[in-house]
Amino acid sequence: VATEEAATEEGGQLVMPTNAEFPPYEYREGDQIVGIDADIAAAIAEELGMELVIEDMQFDSIIAAVQSGKADIGVAGMTVTEDRLVTVNFSDPYTQAAQVIIVKTDSEIATPDALAGKTIGFQLGTTGDLYAEDIEDATIERYNKGFEAVQALTQGKVDAVIIDREPAKVFVEQNEGLKVVDEEFTVEDYAICIAKENTELLEKINTALATLQESGKLDEIKAKYINAE
Repeated sequence: VATEEAATEEGGQLVMPTNAEFPPYEYREGDQIVGIDADIAAAIAEELGMELVIEDMQFDSIIAAVQSGKADIGVAGMTVTEDRLVTVNFSDPYTQAAQVIIVKTDSEIATPDALAGKTIGFQLGTTGDLYAEDIEDATIERYNKGFEAVQALTQGKVDAVIIDREPAKVFVEQNEGLKVVDEEFTVEDYAICIAKENTELLEKINTALATLQESGKLDEIKAKYINAE
């Protein structure tokens, strides 16, 4: 368990909750949690002289873990939103992402507007889910894991799934008969969440991110996963 002291000491542990169901940002390879976020967090921990500890949990529990001091940094393909800024601080963005629409290849849905009146699957607590209420007359189905929403789509239980662009590519590759709609649903910034009172750690994270950006390490990490198709 992280203490506030551990998060600021040299050589302490940096406890990072994530939801390892979101390839290529975080997913399991055997017993290991790997992905863009895991590698970026490891590079930050190295810059800070700390040991990274990754904990896997439900996506919608991550902010509470950081807020309560049980964890130090939430890194989980997490978008900066007004609602989330009420309870936690965010680092500078480390990547830009987009929410996209996955449909069956024979679907007539070709734009976000065409989602009106349809049944749509979301992963619980994700930004796609936050926008769900804005879709006119849509029926919303929420799932704990992204792949469960995609499974529901393949089984015809939902008409579309809204999820991050990179995981969407992976899911479409793994499941025959699915495609990503050309027009993006939203574009957004991903950042690292940190407890409001932990301003010292926030500054350290931003400094580490700037160093990793300048050295080309951030781009190298993203390219390793995103271009590996």
